[in-house]
Amino acid sequence: MNRFEGRSVIVTAAGSGIGRAIALRLHEEGAKVLAVDIHAESLASLPASDTLRTLMQDVTADDAPARIVQACIGHFGGVRVLVNNAGLGNCPPFHETSDADYQKWLDINLKTTFIITRAALPELIKARGVVLNIASTLGVVGYRRQAVYSMAKAGVIGLTRNLAADYADRGIRVNAIAPGIIATPQTAGRLNTARFYATIVGTTPMGRPGKPEEIAGAAAFLCSDDAGFVTGQVLAVDGGQTSSAYISDALVQCWVDAHPDT
Repeated sequence: MNRFEGRSVIVTAAGSGIGRAIALRLHEEGAKVLAVDIHAESLASLPASDTLRTLMQDVTADDAPARIVQACIGHFGGVRVLVNNAGLGNCPPFHETSDADYQKWLDINLKTTFIITRAALPELIKARGVVLNIASTLGVVGYRRQAVYSMAKAGVIGLTRNLAADYADRGIRVNAIAPGIIATPQTAGRLNTARFYATIVGTTPMGRPGKPEEIAGAAAFLCSDDAGFVTGQVLAVDGGQTSSAYISDALVQCWVDAHPDT
């Protein structure tokens, strides 16, 4: 498939995990991709190509939006698709969240999505382009000890819907993906803990973490003309977790073992 032939794409946090999978999938389908990441070594591991360029950049830096957009224009002549993937999970519990913590998680998860999209907007209007924001199922439902992260991702969802309403008449589509638990380098530590695995994977009907490539497949659809009449939507790619009240047999047995007299 060559759904993105000749189209210029920005993907933030593209060096690993979900961002890497999206960048590679869109590139495979013909896109000219600017992969942005703070880690030079991760970017260096991407395949070298005239149509896959890299930019080492901290997306929270003041000059990041202008640098990212100008780099894409310089390499490829414009911006047709923007994928705001940069984010940071595993925040402190609410009662331990300092002002600095609050700002850190809000900046990388919400502010960067806002300001990079704002910087790219003139090019997106010219191209009648697409914005895809990577939110989270924790922006849709609550989960213990994730207050500021959940709040920020809920903000990404709100921003997605408002931008879709604001710019549909300019030919721009704006959607979001809300991943559930995905096996990435960022989640590896938590997935190796019994409590996290039991409460997250154990409440996912499909019984496993998702793969970055499964998010990339959804992203390719939403960024392509196949989704030409789709805007303002939040697609949960979560193995069914947020659409059901599911408890695995193993969790039920744990409860029974802990409460033998009930």
